[in-house]
Amino acid sequence: MSLEPANPAVSLLGLEGAGLLAALHAASFERGWSEADIRDLLASPGVRAVVMSEEGEPAGFALIRAIAGEAELLTLCVRPQFRRTGLGEALLQSAETTAAAQGAQRLFLEVSAANEAAIGLYSRAGYRTSGRRKGYYRDGSDAVLMDKPLG
Repeated sequence: MSLEPANPAVSLLGLEGAGLLAALHAASFERGWSEADIRDLLASPGVRAVVMSEEGEPAGFALIRAIAGEAELLTLCVRPQFRRTGLGEALLQSAETTAAAQGAQRLFLEVSAANEAAIGLYSRAGYRTSGRRKGYYRDGSDAVLMDKPLG
């Protein structure tokens, strides 16, 4: 299987995709979100799931919520075998495009200070650190707040 980050298949999923997204999240994070958690988010106003697949296999997704001219990146996950291939960058760009299409002028996120790879991805994409939440995550790590103007 070869991944060409410039050409992955992109799709938007609704409630019917909650199980798939939960499986992707569990494959990407130590504490994955449940299908019910994701279904609840997908049922919320302004929430969109952008999924990228390679050769028919879901490889990663981003979940965004756009409201009142702003968007939040709720999660971005890439299956381990697709990491460091450019898929994360392509997925982030698709999430930004989707947020802008919903009227968002800014995208913000929070990421664990321990997740250096993700912080690097966001920094390279033009996100700037805007704050920090001490001890935010279950493991005691801080949340780094980042944002980027869209458009």
